Amino acid sequence: MNTAMITGANKSIGLETARQLLQQGYYVYLGSRSLENGQQAVDRLKSEGLNHVEAIQIDVSDSDSVNAARAELGKKIESLDVLINNAGISGGRPQSALEASIEQYRMVFETNVFGVVRVTQAFIDLLRKAPEPRIVNVSSSQGSLTLAADPENQYYHHKGAVYQPSKSALNMYTIALAYELRDTPIKINAVDPGFVATDFNNHRGTGTVQEAGARIARYALIGADGPTGQFFSEEYNPETGAVPW
Repeated sequence: MNTAMITGANKSIGLETARQLLQQGYYVYLGSRSLENGQQAVDRLKSEGLNHVEAIQIDVSDSDSVNAARAELGKKIESLDVLINNAGISGGRPQSALEASIEQYRMVFETNVFGVVRVTQAFIDLLRKAPEPRIVNVSSSQGSLTLAADPENQYYHHKGAVYQPSKSALNMYTIALAYELRDTPIKINAVDPGFVATDFNNHRGTGTVQEAGARIARYALIGADGPTGQFFSEEYNPETGAVPW
């Protein structure tokens, strides 16, 4: 049975992604900062008949927690087929380029960028042991420099001076990671789940978690001929998903 590890998976998009991978026959390790919340999510999935799931405590902003999660997972499996770096924070509103504090930037980057680096580096040995490993970094079209600078973009006037740079940095990390692993079977892509109604945006989004979960799961399930080192937003580009950097 193929295995997947998803960070920030106890609710919203992460939970729905877990649900969809379970429906595809994966054994899912559901990462949650709170083990209690993670177990509640596991119980919910099992009540739906999706039994191949366990909660793993992981706080991506804490190196000790990430290392402990890796050690715990290593007791259960010898290889990992899919890693989905989903955990992220918005940093709240407003986000002014002139008024946001360094502490606010540091908090958001700690999770959205450094957290992805921590988790990827900690779990890469398990991924290397899988035949066709996949990494999905959950990004946002808000991290596109091209779209952010385009007055015709529908979100042009929605500037998050802290959140947007964190996703731009995540995108660059995705490119660097894919390049470094270019001669391996590992495929890594950045995927925008879309503007989805969740706690993340006070339910202001227009999309559903089901749509978002499907978008992320799709790139976790790509075959050997699938893309790597790319940036996809099916909300922005429904035809091919390709989005400018």
